[in-house]
Amino acid sequence: MNHDTYLNDYLAEILKSAHNVAVVGASTNDHRPSHWISGFLLGKGYRVFPVNPAHAGGTILGQRVYASLSDIPEPIDLVDVFRRSDQLDQIVEEVLTMTPHPKAIWCQLGVRDDAAAARAEAAGIKMVMNRALVSEYPLVYELTHAPHHGPAHAA
Repeated sequence: MNHDTYLNDYLAEILKSAHNVAVVGASTNDHRPSHWISGFLLGKGYRVFPVNPAHAGGTILGQRVYASLSDIPEPIDLVDVFRRSDQLDQIVEEVLTMTPHPKAIWCQLGVRDDAAAARAEAAGIKMVMNRALVSEYPLVYELTHAPHHGPAHAA
């Protein structure tokens, strides 16, 4: 897949179909994007599972923090990555050991590794790289609030 551009439907479907989101690189610092994106996701009704070995066992925004993806006791739909590009290969490796596999991996701005993405995609996992999830969320609203073009309903 070409990761230079994405179709809006592709991005919207990933966000719409996800319920359980692991945030890899979640921070306790409320000035960090991973922290406020976790709060944004919680506010939109997602279940958030922060992953950060330095804070494992603690909480971020009231959510238990896990040391690794494999420590999360529930299936994950979406892995949201807030780590450097040089760590993406290792994250994909861990994702590939998860059963069941998450449906998608979303890499935030500046995070891209095409070889790691190809490995995930070969296993049937959708990839998004170098995109701000919060910037794409309005696509979910558009998908779920499409204008009704059928006959008018009488009140």
